[in-house]
Amino acid sequence: MTRFSFGLAVAAVALAAGAAWAQDDGAIAAAKSAGIVGEQADGYLGFAKAAPADVKAAVDAVNIKRRQIYTDIAGRQGATVQEVAAARGCDQLAKRVAAGQPYNAGAGWQVKGAGPIALPAVCG
Repeated sequence: MTRFSFGLAVAAVALAAGAAWAQDDGAIAAAKSAGIVGEQADGYLGFAKAAPADVKAAVDAVNIKRRQIYTDIAGRQGATVQEVAAARGCDQLAKRVAAGQPYNAGAGWQVKGAGPIALPAVCG
């Protein structure tokens, strides 16, 4: 995917994805704050630590919704689901991970400090 089309994918995902990210309910927000759940470079939520069943179920539900959004956008953009998901992952890592929350930018789980996250090369 070229930088231009990668940028278009990010914009399309950002516009279409608001509902799925609004699904970050109280259980997920609490799990993020507790260092259990975090955003990943692949565009999905993941587990930095062992999670209770209710948190796993909530994360699975959000990830299913995200995949559906990515699939819809990929079909319209002529991109792969993985390309669209990675574009959203870049956006999530850059904008939605708060200080103290875990994230995985591709090099294992880390906790965000006060500064920006070093994004993977694919983020351009």
